[in-house]
Amino acid sequence: MSTTKHNIRLRALEPSDLELLYLWENDPEVWRVSGTLSPISRERLARFIEEQNYDLYATRQMRLIIEAEGAIVGSIDIFDFDPQHLRFGIGILIYQESDRRKGYAKEAIETVVEYGRNTLNLKQIWANIAADNIASIALFESCGFSKCAHRKEWINRGGEFIDEVEYQLIF
Repeated sequence: MSTTKHNIRLRALEPSDLELLYLWENDPEVWRVSGTLSPISRERLARFIEEQNYDLYATRQMRLIIEAEGAIVGSIDIFDFDPQHLRFGIGILIYQESDRRKGYAKEAIETVVEYGRNTLNLKQIWANIAADNIASIALFESCGFSKCAHRKEWINRGGEFIDEVEYQLIF
C-alpha cells in the first residue's frame, strides 16, 4: 500500500531504509514504547524488509514508512493481522521530537484505518499504549479509538511497573 494524504505519504519498506530502521530499532528510547529488549542486527532487519514484499495474509504484518515534505519521519506497523476475526493491531513511531505534533501520526493512522476498513473489510483495529504515554492516548482518541481495557502494572520498565491501556476502533 502506498498512499498520499495531505501532508504525508505512506510507502512500503525499501532496502535503502535499512540504516534508518537499524537506528530506530536499536534506540533504547524507542524500546520504551516498542517492548524491545535487545539490539537487532542489520542482517535480521534486511530479512524483515525482504519479507515485507510478501502478502499481508502470509506474513500477518506490514510496516509502512511515513514521509512528510520529502523526508522520512517515522513508521506505522500493522501486526497480528487476523483475517478470520477481521482485525489487526497498529503501532506508530514519529522518531524525531521536532517532527511530532504536526499531524503526521494522525494522518498515518487515518490512512491505515481507511485501508483496514475499505480494502481489508476489517471489523476493528486495536492499539496497546503505556498509560503514561499521554500523547499517544490523545492521538488515538482523536482518531476515534475508545479505551476498552486497562491492565495494571503490565509493562516492566527497568523495575518500575507501568499500566497499559488498550484502545479499539470498531467499524
